[in-house]
Amino acid sequence: MNIDILAQISERFNALRDAEKKVATLIIKDIKNASQASITQLAIEASVSEATITRFAKAVGCKNVRDLKMQLGQSLAVGQRFIDESSDQDEPQDEKDIQGVYESIKHSMDLNRKIINNDDIQLAVNLLHNARQIISIGMGGGSTMISQEFQNRLFRLGYAITSYNDGLLTRMVASTADRNDVFIIISATGLTPEIVETALIAQQYGIKIISIAPENSPLAKMSDLTFPIINKENDFIYRPSTCRYAMLAIVDVISMKLAIAHKRRSRERLRRLKLALDVHRGGDNRQPLGD
Repeated sequence: MNIDILAQISERFNALRDAEKKVATLIIKDIKNASQASITQLAIEASVSEATITRFAKAVGCKNVRDLKMQLGQSLAVGQRFIDESSDQDEPQDEKDIQGVYESIKHSMDLNRKIINNDDIQLAVNLLHNARQIISIGMGGGSTMISQEFQNRLFRLGYAITSYNDGLLTRMVASTADRNDVFIIISATGLTPEIVETALIAQQYGIKIISIAPENSPLAKMSDLTFPIINKENDFIYRPSTCRYAMLAIVDVISMKLAIAHKRRSRERLRRLKLALDVHRGGDNRQPLGD
């Protein structure tokens, strides 16, 4: 079983024996070396006995020293930038400023706008317009929000659309959907097991799948149509991921094209919405339509 070994060491540090604290300090100072060194090397570098290394491993929740080294190696796999604070000092100051946030969003949008295919947009519009119902799925922070936003964009145009973000519920929906339904599945990685498994179930029943996901990801490969996204993250770990803006832009593009393709229907639905909101809240004639 995988454990967060670094958290375990930190939380149990005060309860360790003095010799074991030496081992903990050595490991935190150089995790890579500790994950690769032999038990003898660790004992020598920490100035403790090999038996202390074994006791330390068990004290922090590992079966043995081999398990400890494996857990340390897995902690390194997430990226050194999440462990070594010194890497923060290498980040340019302008990346940390408010304008840096806006520039990173702009950069993400510029990258992703270049890969939008107009023919794919038209195909998506046709599939969605002719669907019996549209099922929008996203899990996790950004993907859930975008999935819900897709519902928010399309229900006002008169489309039957429901957003789901529960892994068990999406499986149930996929297993009971109709061939005339269309799934739109949103994922910043295209790797989330619940997402991929839901797509597999839908695929088995011949349901059309439109995805917003990285190209060549497992989700993209299972989809009938994919709007690829580029989600390059840099070493500055404190800034939220910007690819969600690109995903939101795709939702807006599809929604707008869908509305334009059926102007008479869209105009009447939007008129009703505008009337209901203005009567309720007042304000000038340029208030957003319920956003």
